[in-house]
Formats: sequence, C-alpha cells, structure tokens
Amino acid sequence: MFPRYRLVGFCGLPGAAALGRLGTGDPGERAVEIEKVARSYAAGREPLPVLELLAVVANSSPGPDGRYRSRTPAATVRRFHQLAQRQKALLLLNIQPGRASVLDEVKALRDWLVHPDVGIALDPEWEMAGGQVPGDTYGRTDGHELTRVARYLSGLVKEHDLPEKPLVFHQVATSVVREQSALEPQPGVALIKSADGIGSPGLKRGTWRRLVRGLPDGVHTGFKLFYEEDAKGSRLMTPKEVLRLRPRPEYVMYE
Repeated sequence: MFPRYRLVGFCGLPGAAALGRLGTGDPGERAVEIEKVARSYAAGREPLPVLELLAVVANSSPGPDGRYRSRTPAATVRRFHQLAQRQKALLLLNIQPGRASVLDEVKALRDWLVHPDVGIALDPEWEMAGGQVPGDTYGRTDGHELTRVARYLSGLVKEHDLPEKPLVFHQVATSVVREQSALEPQPGVALIKSADGIGSPGLKRGTWRRLVRGLPDGVHTGFKLFYEEDAKGSRLMTPKEVLRLRPRPEYVMYE
C-alpha cells in the first residue's frame, strides 16, 4: 500500500450529517467528490479514495445488550462496498465500540473483511470501560489491543491471499492510546495512526507534533480534518499545508 498510494477519504453514516461528510447528500456524489479531493494530495503518489463508513456507532444509552453501541445494517455496508468498488476506492469500516469488545466487533465484520478492498478504522476515544458512558469522557485503547486486532487481520490476509489491509486508529489525545510501544506490526497489515483533534491550523500542527512523537517503527501517519468544526473561528487547512507536515501524512480524512 505504501509508498505507492496516498489515501484520502470522507467518513460518516448516511442520514447523519453530524457524523461526517458521507452523511450529507447523495453517497454517489460524495464518492465522486472525494476522488477529486484525493488528486490534490497526490504529491508524487497514486491518490486512493477512501469511504470510511461508521459500521459501529457509540451511543449514550446502553441499548438492549448494555454495550452502548449500535451496528450499521448489513444492507448499508453492502451499498457502500458496491459504491467503493465502482469508484475503485477503499472501504474502511469504522468502529466506535462503546462498552463492546473491539476484537469482537472486528470479527463481526469478517464477511466484509475477506474482500480485498475493505479495511478497519478504530475510534478508541469511544472505547469505554465499565461505568463509563460515551460522550462523557474519552475512552482508550493500548498497543496490546491494537496488536491483537492487527494479528486477526493478518490472519485473514494470509488465509484468503489478500493484498495488504489498512488498520487505522484515530487518536485525539495522548491518553487515548496507552503503551504505544507494545504495538507490533503484522504481516499484510498497514498500521496507520491518524491524528485527530479540532482547531485552527496552529492548534492542529501542535496536536500533530505531540501525537507523532515517538512513533513506533512500521506505523504510518494519518491526519484528520473537520469541514465545519475546524473552520469555526478559524479556517480549514489547505492540502499544501497538510502536505508540509512531517512526517507527511499518508492518509488524510475529512469529517
């Protein structure tokens, strides 16, 4: 996957505009739009469009099983997978686990993950311990858990003779990913740490520097932009500004 491609994507869920760009308007139009945006980030690489669909969404209420999360219907995932195939894009299935087991939620998506153009994105700020409620506090993961997910994906890649599969983990603060040094890259899995966080270009650059410091070997970098929140009281960073970050982000995602 790297260094051949630079990934550029929209995230979201149909009908939920507050959750990202994919929730606004016609999904087909969004797929065409992200293809155009991706070209502005090529910088010597092949631009690869990404549709990051929220496949598991954290909720403030426990739900029937008490896990504070809901799963996106299979019909919606299928529709976006078909859209990604038509656009020659990647489909990333984003998991906000609530109190559910992250690995269990990944395994529940196995029927999609055996496809060569489907990967995983994790949002550990929504990974709650017992007694925690999504939205009240930041959740967290650690390098051991991320390695377990990577190992599972590596097994699928080997079993089904798949191309390298992306595993993104979004990180909004240093507290969200503990024991990062325990993260072990796995064969056939491209690990991508995506720097999250809202704010002005200056604030976002500061967050970037904190989060990429001490990056483990074999981990690639990503950067997240917010069309509305970043622009409130400031402005959205331009592709040229994003590409001036060091190390240069290999995945750029817009919400």
